[in-house]
Amino acid sequence: MSDLKGVLSEAVEAAFASLGLPPELGRVTASDRPDLADFQSNGALAAAKRVGKPPREIALGVAERLAGDPRLAGVEIAGPGFINLKLSDAALSQRAQAIAADPRVGAASVAEPRRVLVDYGGPNVAKPMHVGHLRASIIGESIKRLYRFRGDTVLGDAHFGDWGYQMGLLIGAVMDEAPAVAAAVDALNAGETADTAAFEAVSLSDLDRLYPEAAAKGKTDTDYRDRARKITAGLQDRQPGYFQLWKRFRNVTQIALERDFHALGVDFDLWKGESDVEDLIDPMVDELAAKDLLVDDQGARIIRVSREGDKRELPPLLVVSSEGSAMYGTTDLATILDRKKSFDPQLVIYCVDQRQADHFEIVFRAAYLAGYAAEGELQHVGFGTMNGTDGKPFKTREGGVLKLADMIEMTREKARERLHEAGLGEDLPADEFEDIAGKVAVAALKFADLQNFRGTSYVFDLDRFTSFEGKTGPYLLYQAVRVKSLLRRAVEAGAEAGPIAIAEPAERELALTLDAFDAALAEAYDRQAPNAVAEHAYRLSQAFSKFYAACPILQAEPAVRGSRLALASTTLAQLERALDLLGIAVPERM
Repeated sequence: MSDLKGVLSEAVEAAFASLGLPPELGRVTASDRPDLADFQSNGALAAAKRVGKPPREIALGVAERLAGDPRLAGVEIAGPGFINLKLSDAALSQRAQAIAADPRVGAASVAEPRRVLVDYGGPNVAKPMHVGHLRASIIGESIKRLYRFRGDTVLGDAHFGDWGYQMGLLIGAVMDEAPAVAAAVDALNAGETADTAAFEAVSLSDLDRLYPEAAAKGKTDTDYRDRARKITAGLQDRQPGYFQLWKRFRNVTQIALERDFHALGVDFDLWKGESDVEDLIDPMVDELAAKDLLVDDQGARIIRVSREGDKRELPPLLVVSSEGSAMYGTTDLATILDRKKSFDPQLVIYCVDQRQADHFEIVFRAAYLAGYAAEGELQHVGFGTMNGTDGKPFKTREGGVLKLADMIEMTREKARERLHEAGLGEDLPADEFEDIAGKVAVAALKFADLQNFRGTSYVFDLDRFTSFEGKTGPYLLYQAVRVKSLLRRAVEAGAEAGPIAIAEPAERELALTLDAFDAALAEAYDRQAPNAVAEHAYRLSQAFSKFYAACPILQAEPAVRGSRLALASTTLAQLERALDLLGIAVPERM
């Protein structure tokens, strides 16, 4: 289903071609002056430079060929040769009716679907998530939903940080604190039976408390650090005591992570981690050596990835350290290989902080050299930081890192306060009110993030984010709930939607906004930038608000009422779809 901009572009391109001009010059865009026209084409100015004719002469020639097109109510030439196009009410009505009848509410699918994997979230075992995980989770989830809705086969992978030296540190710290755990680990490692009930007492809060202490001690105490390295080696060799305790760490962490992610409306298809590719590393290193990609460098083994023409030289990928250990980048390279074998993705999107850009460029180049992916199949979708009012990454008042669960609850409490201030939901059952407060909180957090282009940073302002006025998530929820209320009243009055007939200016603006949905999705998809969807949702809400104020609905005569109810119903369907692509759920009422 083509949108109006696409249909008109075809017509104007054909008019340019009939004049012997390149058809691509006829590309149509939304008008810069919607008070004068709906769409415009500026191609006559570019054509004039090519053929040496006045641009207005070319524009007039195009206008003559468009005369009589029933889709156009007017074609006017403005300024030096801008071609302004105004749609007929009939064409707008027909397009709005098609959107209303379309299960995808005007959104097209990609012509050639791909297998896509989105790597986002990036939580670590033994650590509760903090606000630094918020943007990766929110942006990655939206990109996953967007690509899936556009027709791709998409998997979302949390990519657990669950292996390596930090696990050795933690196992040692837990054994030091809990003699029963230490006894069970030692017995299992010795091949004896052991009571592992003590493992079940290890909680995420224990791990969160112990890890900073162990990490600090490992930096200053050589013996402590060496023991942690030996434990890490034993874990990697699957010594049963270490391995079973590690599985407890992973399980208790995943339960908490799933809770926090789910509270944000974020869910993964895969919970793979660094440990899942451990067995691939040694064979991969042998393969890289066989391909003559590994270079010995001061006892380490590296892959040189710099290219001729680079503006600055990238460091090599350190594959094996001088101590014989696989490194962080090695695990990332093995993960690319694992994904190729298990899913064979045509595109892998890494939704990770922009500050990791060099790391990913190095790993990607190594993967291309190794033949684990084709050039361009690996993409780092970076993002800026969420900052405090001081312009630095957001911290608590005490200067610490705020846990994500605490941020969610803080936002939910503010949402409750906002609902009470607005007198919303107070007559509803307590459990329904809580559900609404949760949805308002998530909408506040997500829309505040996603309305910005992902590459930019923004300031965390809870009062502004949770307002029911302005460009906020709660405002969008309120508009959607208002449409639901209108449609319920229509059902109670026995009124039904009917054929759409556009006549009033506010109806035209709403219909044109509905038509722009596909273009917004295409932009978001191509740029991996959900802010285009967020912007569309806001514009649609504004257009409906103007329509609601200017065009009586239930009080209108039957034919007009039916048309306006159809417009309202279509607006709700498209708005809910756009919000769902942002990971925002709409309550039934407030």
